[in-house]
Amino acid sequence: MTPTALRPLPSPFLAAQALLLAAGLAALAWHGAGSHAALWGAAWLVCAWAPWAWWRTRITALQVLLVQAAALATVTSETGLLHWHWLFKPAVMAIALVFVAACARPASAGAHFDAKSWWLLGAALAGSLAGDAFLMVEGFFIPGLVSFLLAHVAYVLLFGQGVRWFARPLALAATLGVGGAMYAFLWQGGLPAELRIPVAVYVTVIALMAAQALGRAGALGDRAARQVALGACLFMLSDSLLATNRFVQPLPLAQVGVLATYFAAQAFIVHGMVQALARRG
Repeated sequence: MTPTALRPLPSPFLAAQALLLAAGLAALAWHGAGSHAALWGAAWLVCAWAPWAWWRTRITALQVLLVQAAALATVTSETGLLHWHWLFKPAVMAIALVFVAACARPASAGAHFDAKSWWLLGAALAGSLAGDAFLMVEGFFIPGLVSFLLAHVAYVLLFGQGVRWFARPLALAATLGVGGAMYAFLWQGGLPAELRIPVAVYVTVIALMAAQALGRAGALGDRAARQVALGACLFMLSDSLLATNRFVQPLPLAQVGVLATYFAAQAFIVHGMVQALARRG
């Protein structure tokens, strides 16, 4: 259910969306997109789906903007429009932070408001925002890695609130096994020596994050927890694609694969956690 404070805005929002989508479609028809026509077409469809979902009250206005920023960040990265990419990519996590803050405000009036969990969710998104910014700049891979490492630590702590640690041992073994196999693959593929220890720590932490999310989903058994677990697994997939493309071999449509899975991961985690925390508050 949509939080009360974030119910759809009046029709001018939908009218503005329609005008922007029409302008985007006209621009594509006028200028063409060359070899990237299919990518731009897919991005336009995603941008069009978002206001339709808002109109059906399935998502909020802020989530519309988040989805659209994610689609545009992905396509501008893959097509080399880096100045636009530098605008849209940080905007995704910035909008996510505003969305979480807007959802937390009405929930704070409840008798069971869980301030610690809301702050941990915000910290994870802030770390992700910093990581996104650093990874867009050449030579800042380590600061980006550390930022995402801290984001995953916040997620681990968040997913541990109110449930037993690593409640599904098989899930823990599976995520650590996948992480270990990926690390070995990167090592054999040419992972630089100076990155072997930082990457090993990162792989361990993200595997623990996914394991805790899966254990939490098994313990709670609701849809929101399963969404969070799906997001955690997609995060591992996104990082695996990024590392393979960066350290082993270039992948076709690498930025589409990396960013689509990354943004989907964050969207599932945020949506699932906000639903759970709003109910609790």
